[in-house]
Amino acid sequence: MTEPLLFTPFAIRDIILKNRVVVAPMHQYAAEKGFPTDWHLMNIGRFAAGGAGLVFVESTKVDRRGCGTVGDTGLWDDKFITHFRRLADFIRAHDSVPAIQLGHSGRKARRFRPWEGGAPLTEAPEGCDDWEAWELVAPSALPGGKSDPEPRALSNAEVKDLVGMWGEAARRVAEAGFDILEIHAAHGYLIHQFLSPYANVRNDEYGGSEENRMRFATEVVEAVRAYWPADKPLFMRLSVEDNAGWGPEESVRLAQRVGPMGVDVIDCSSGGMMGSPVVGKDMRPGYNYQVPYAEKLKRESGVMSMAVGMIVHADQAEKILQDGQADLVALAREILYNPNWPMDAARKLGLERDFESVPPQQSYWLAKRAQSIEDMVPSTYQVGIDGKDGSS
Repeated sequence: MTEPLLFTPFAIRDIILKNRVVVAPMHQYAAEKGFPTDWHLMNIGRFAAGGAGLVFVESTKVDRRGCGTVGDTGLWDDKFITHFRRLADFIRAHDSVPAIQLGHSGRKARRFRPWEGGAPLTEAPEGCDDWEAWELVAPSALPGGKSDPEPRALSNAEVKDLVGMWGEAARRVAEAGFDILEIHAAHGYLIHQFLSPYANVRNDEYGGSEENRMRFATEVVEAVRAYWPADKPLFMRLSVEDNAGWGPEESVRLAQRVGPMGVDVIDCSSGGMMGSPVVGKDMRPGYNYQVPYAEKLKRESGVMSMAVGMIVHADQAEKILQDGQADLVALAREILYNPNWPMDAARKLGLERDFESVPPQQSYWLAKRAQSIEDMVPSTYQVGIDGKDGSS
């Protein structure tokens, strides 16, 4: 049979992914004073052992002020490097490529964890001994919502200092042994705030025109590339449509600018500036709801794209690739639900070596069971979106 594109090795610069299944960066809010914990090792470890070709560690902050919650991970100091090296080494040891996302929450910082309500903090929470250093800053002194506190507008010199912080964090990522780095410029966080006419009303070279509002993002790319090895890929996550003045056309223009600067892949998401993901008026997210953004960016910018958002089934992911809508597919909540999704997908797409994507501690026993019990259907088995199960 023809090899599914989903399980065809894919090269970006000098890095080769064994398949095109990507575990998207997902906040865990489980760090202790910026340091990753055993939870992070377990969480990313199960994805690597589950067969994904590329595993992202969550958005890790380049500045103490950039932490969204008391549980955010950080790389604003060299003291964090060895702790992240442990994660990168573990991912690589299980035949996956280690990746990490760098971000800054800006005016969306200093909040309760989502399951604690996500509201702005009004005093130092338990475990926080540097409340004053955890300052709320943004491009402009504009709150993100009616009940949100007003952030302090960054001075011109502070903006330039932040660009440097991104570069230094990229150096630490390289020293920690990661092979792919992503710049988080989406979901209403700091870089997205600079891009947005809704959040950025500055009157210096970082505000006003579209070119000026892009300046912080492009300077961050330049700073990161100065420290990030030339043979390693650089991704950038964008809210391709945010319903607040930044949309697909603007995203294409930014991609056209950062591509020649060294960004290899645009990770195409949406929303965050006004709240929920953008799927159209009064609509709820459904299968592939953000795939059109990835298709447009890939087609019109000349930069590779990654699709994410309600990608659930193996045949669904394969069709995105076969139709040329994206170069990579990323999963988040679905792979939380089933960390062995890549192995499961390989089986559903008819690959005979469907258990070879996982370590022998798993593959030996699963292959043995499959060979000895021919009519056994795994609990997760489903042919596709139409809902037919393997017993019919």
